[in-house]
Amino acid sequence: MAPTDRPPASGPQSQQRAQQRQYASKPSHSQAATPASEAADMRLEFQQPGNRTISAPTSPAKTRDSILQRVQSLTDAAKEKASSISNDIKYAAATRRQQRVNKDRLLTILVVDDENFEWARYFRGKRFFGDFEIHVEQADIKDLTVTASAEKGCTVSMAVLSPSGSRVVRSFRPDFFLCRQSVRDASKDYRNVLLGLNIGGVPSINSLHSLYNFQDKPWVYGQLVQLQKKLGKENFPLIEQTFYPSSGEMSVANQLPVVLKVGHAHGGVGKIKVENNSDFQDMTSIVSVASTYCTTEPFVDSKYDLHLTKIGPHYRALMRKSVSGNWKSCVGSAMLEETEVLERYKFWLDSVAELFGGLDILSLEVVVSKDGIEQIISVNDSALSLLGNQQEEDRKHIFDLIMEKLETQVLANMGLQAVNQTQEEEPPAIPARRDSLISESSVTSSHQSSQPVKANLSRQGSIVSAAAAVPVQQNKGQLDDTEDTMKNLRKTFAGIFGEM
Repeated sequence: MAPTDRPPASGPQSQQRAQQRQYASKPSHSQAATPASEAADMRLEFQQPGNRTISAPTSPAKTRDSILQRVQSLTDAAKEKASSISNDIKYAAATRRQQRVNKDRLLTILVVDDENFEWARYFRGKRFFGDFEIHVEQADIKDLTVTASAEKGCTVSMAVLSPSGSRVVRSFRPDFFLCRQSVRDASKDYRNVLLGLNIGGVPSINSLHSLYNFQDKPWVYGQLVQLQKKLGKENFPLIEQTFYPSSGEMSVANQLPVVLKVGHAHGGVGKIKVENNSDFQDMTSIVSVASTYCTTEPFVDSKYDLHLTKIGPHYRALMRKSVSGNWKSCVGSAMLEETEVLERYKFWLDSVAELFGGLDILSLEVVVSKDGIEQIISVNDSALSLLGNQQEEDRKHIFDLIMEKLETQVLANMGLQAVNQTQEEEPPAIPARRDSLISESSVTSSHQSSQPVKANLSRQGSIVSAAAAVPVQQNKGQLDDTEDTMKNLRKTFAGIFGEM
């Protein structure tokens, strides 16, 4: 039999050899442990008891980045939501505060102007007598709606954007009005705003009466014609103008070339230069479609034009030269230069400022021909354009003018209302004085003639008038009347006892 086919030995010796081989295969405790065995031991030490499964391997870096990104996105969303809620809370709080202060000591100024300039920054922090706070509401005139009555005044509603971006309507009662936009133009007419403010009795700059009169240029030109007749053509050089109520009366132009102006417009809109009769006849069809009036003025080949302004007591003169070659100096590019305000310029401005009950803010447009002849072509109200490098100074002049008007008009009206309310709550003691005077006259008439009685009655009327004029001296007057009554009684008793 081959040695490999020999069966394993049995017996005590074979068992002993097997035990030795098994002992030799086990690692000795004295030998150093390998790094792999240490890692295995550490893993075994951190395993939870009873958990014999191993999770799938993942990248710790990727897991951390994804968690941070998710946390960041949630944080940004929470911040945005909190900011939106905070803005809504602030807006609501400001609205409630305005409504609360309106009932107490708040003066609200309504400013009609575009959004390119903020008027509120001039009035921020300003107060009257330490009590009256000023709040500015600014909006485009197309966003305003005015309701008014003689008893309750007027309420203005305007569409505004809330901080959250939604469009809301806010209502308030204005105490003052500043108009810095054209109320009427070629394609818009917002005179109903002036009508409501006028019924509500809201003071303004310029006055509502003058603002309404400026809504038709031929009407203003007619006032300038009357002013020229008063002052003379030499002292008030006004350009000649022809008025046509409709296209049917436009037969032949008186002189050519002319500048034809259709309707009521601003900024060079609706104006055309007509050089011959053929073009003039063509323009009649344009005017017929417009269904409005038109005017013509002789065309002036200008060297430059003047923009004269008056804001309260402040005057300014600007020379404007067109550099774009357009015959309309207000259209295209132009060069502005501030020039000296001559005495005749001040005279023109002061004379025009007396129209329509007084104009606090106005401007004159003067065209200067190449021969140096000056002619006044138009006048503008408080919606005038501020030109040049001194616009900020001009706005401050307007601000000072508003503050002056607020003191003289708005606070005076509030004082009258307070006096009327006080008189309703505490009626004067004039009837009591009249009774005492009547009793005085009756006692005196018991022993005197009718002539002294008439004198006492006339004196009674004079005392009542004096009491109405000077209520402060009421108590003193009552004491004097009491002394006079006692003197008359003494005389009466003396006369009676003397006759006995």
